[in-house]
Amino acid sequence: MDTRNAGMERTALTRKSSSIRYDSPPTKLQNKKPYVSHTPDMNGVIDYSQDEHHIWQTLLSRQAKQIPDRACPEYLEGLDILNLPKEKIPQLANIDEVLQATTGWQTEAVPALINFGHFFKLLANKKFPVATFIRRAEDMDYIQEPDIFHEIVGHCPLLSHPAFAAFNEAYGKLGLEASKEERVFLARMYWFTIEFGLVGSTPSERRIYGGGILSSPSETIYALSGDPEYREFDLIDVLRTPYRIDHIQPIYYVIDDLDRLFDIATSDVRGYVKKAMSLGLFEPVY
Repeated sequence: MDTRNAGMERTALTRKSSSIRYDSPPTKLQNKKPYVSHTPDMNGVIDYSQDEHHIWQTLLSRQAKQIPDRACPEYLEGLDILNLPKEKIPQLANIDEVLQATTGWQTEAVPALINFGHFFKLLANKKFPVATFIRRAEDMDYIQEPDIFHEIVGHCPLLSHPAFAAFNEAYGKLGLEASKEERVFLARMYWFTIEFGLVGSTPSERRIYGGGILSSPSETIYALSGDPEYREFDLIDVLRTPYRIDHIQPIYYVIDDLDRLFDIATSDVRGYVKKAMSLGLFEPVY
């Protein structure tokens, strides 16, 4: 187990669970007003303020200019299928209607942080957790907590793709079976794929599929700038790579094509985890 995680009680697997720990201490969470999710009414509808709708509009407008040349084609196809409203935050029922018709998935409204078991159980049952608050203006470029823009714009388009959807479902089932120590290593697999993954067989074909990148205006540009380190995806290496959630990533792992997620999901992941645990972590580069 990564002993450097000891004592870090906040965050989660991919910013969602309060039961998994940082690979490194957070530096920006202190002295900030915490985010609180909105509670839907009895019909499942959330009444967002005009200020919140304006932030959605601003974020979506910015990303609409940056994503087309940087996101993978499968993501762009999913974005077209979702047909997200530009002027207001969508209701989850509208997202569910599309996902149910494509891959059988749906969303689930959750607080900003949920426990580890809840997160895995939702994924295993083809339900994607969505925190229903939206970031404040001061967090426009990057937010550590997963807001509704991150979840809907970052992840939901690719939940219409079979390989991406299957990976998430398999990951949830793996997490339910894994030990506490194994879950810490599994978190890195999710981090360097679903959250911060790149795809492309050559540097010129390299595109983004990770939702943590696609929901961050600044990281969308940075990820393909040539400044970070790009590594060919190797599951053992991924499981051994420390990460931080409080700044832009210095390393991205690249898969050849999105269908590779099928291969990863159906491989002996827990066997790879045990091997990675025996080898220990790489030295951090952050």
